[in-house]
Amino acid sequence: MHFAGGATAAHLLTRASDDVPVDTPRLPAREAAERELSKPMYHENDPNLLERGLDRFWEWVSGLFSSASGVAPGGLLGLVVIILVVIGLVAALWWRLGTPQRTPGSSDALFDDSPRSADQHRAAAEAHAAAGRWNQAVQERMRGLVRSLEERTLLDPRPGRTADEAAAEAGRALPAHATGLRAGAREFDDVTYGGRTSNRRAYEALRDLDLELEHAKPQLSDAAQGAAE
Repeated sequence: MHFAGGATAAHLLTRASDDVPVDTPRLPAREAAERELSKPMYHENDPNLLERGLDRFWEWVSGLFSSASGVAPGGLLGLVVIILVVIGLVAALWWRLGTPQRTPGSSDALFDDSPRSADQHRAAAEAHAAAGRWNQAVQERMRGLVRSLEERTLLDPRPGRTADEAAAEAGRALPAHATGLRAGAREFDDVTYGGRTSNRRAYEALRDLDLELEHAKPQLSDAAQGAAE
């Protein structure tokens, strides 16, 4: 009887010991999990560095829009309307004012360091025009026009003169053509410094002005007229 009771007790102790969970220390368990998860097989479909960067960027943009829409009238729709209005205003100003131009300086001289005659500039202009290179054609025609005025002594040859300065000086001697001279200088500046693209119409207008100036007579000042009389 005593033997049977002892056997039962031993059996119960054995079962109790089997049911007790194994208590694994926390730090080794975490390190084991990290080693397991670091295996390449778990990261085959992970996004690459660029994809992660783009995800972060779009998260930032989304957060920015969410914050802005919270304070903008009408929420997100109001924010979109405000952005469209700003874009429209910028486009209208750009169309109205054109590409920002540099302030003429010493580096904006009309002629380079290799002097050429008016006919040489005109020949180069015609060659560019025949090839459809309208920017270069306008530049060379304006140079030929100014060089011709210098050769006729209507302008004093002056190194470093800009197209605007040449047009203003020539306009005083040839007031009937002052408007055309200013337009030609503006076209020269636009294609040379403003980043614009010229066309056949602009070149032909400058060429016609050059041909008209060939036969134009300067207007004498009052003092010069009195001396001539």
